[in-house]
Amino acid sequence: MGIPLSPVVANLFMEKFEETALSTAPLKPTIWYRYVDDTFMLWRLGRESLDIFLDHLNKRHPDIQFTMEVEQNHQLAFLDVLVSREGNRLDHKVYRKATHTDRYLHTLSNHHPSQKQGIIKTLTDRARSICGPQHLTTELQHLEKAFLQNGYSQLNIKRAVGVGRGEKSKSTMKAFLLFVPWVTDRIGRLLRKHNIK
Repeated sequence: MGIPLSPVVANLFMEKFEETALSTAPLKPTIWYRYVDDTFMLWRLGRESLDIFLDHLNKRHPDIQFTMEVEQNHQLAFLDVLVSREGNRLDHKVYRKATHTDRYLHTLSNHHPSQKQGIIKTLTDRARSICGPQHLTTELQHLEKAFLQNGYSQLNIKRAVGVGRGEKSKSTMKAFLLFVPWVTDRIGRLLRKHNIK
């Protein structure tokens, strides 16, 4: 997007755009969430009025044009969340595109073990933060299968999943090292003795 200031300016522009567009709309959505260029909206006023609202948005600025995806089978994806409508409740779980392959950093790749463990931890933390209670077990089982296919052992998976659930590190400093087999771990042990993570 150019210089680092560009995303900030673009977001400020879109906030002002939204404020003006929503305040002047004859009919308004019940819910409106935006992240960068994806918007999630809940509309309860019928399809015809929804098309009028979309037209209202697209007339606000010639370079800002919205497209629309409507729920199918009571489901709609927003970012990496699949939102499902069940009666008057919204449910949620992790969303993957049909082209997703479950390929992650293979355990035999030349990366530090903490990076490999970090992938497991990040994806399991994402599952815990996104999935509703009835979907969490299924998602964790899916991840376990994917990690096994990427060469991770059950022990690696259990270790990464169990580490750091809300715990804060007591380290006061961090050091970032290039991974060199047999060397980086030794330097890391020396640094940890001096409270450097």
